[in-house]
Amino acid sequence: MLSIYRLLLTQTPKGTPNPGESKPIDFSDPFEVIVFIILPILIIAFYFLWRKKNRGKNK
Repeated sequence: MLSIYRLLLTQTPKGTPNPGESKPIDFSDPFEVIVFIILPILIIAFYFLWRKKNRGKNK
C-alpha cells in the first residue's frame, strides 16, 4: 500500500499549479472581479443577443 502511495506522489509534477493548491477568489482584487464575474455575464448576455438577432434573420 505504501508503494502505491509513493507511486501516486511521483505523478504530481513539482512547480506547477495543482488543484489542491488553489486559493479562493479574492473579490477585493479588481482583476479577479472582472474575469470571474463581469466577463461571464457579458458573454452570456451577448450570446443571447446574438441568438435573438440570428433567429430574426432565419424567418
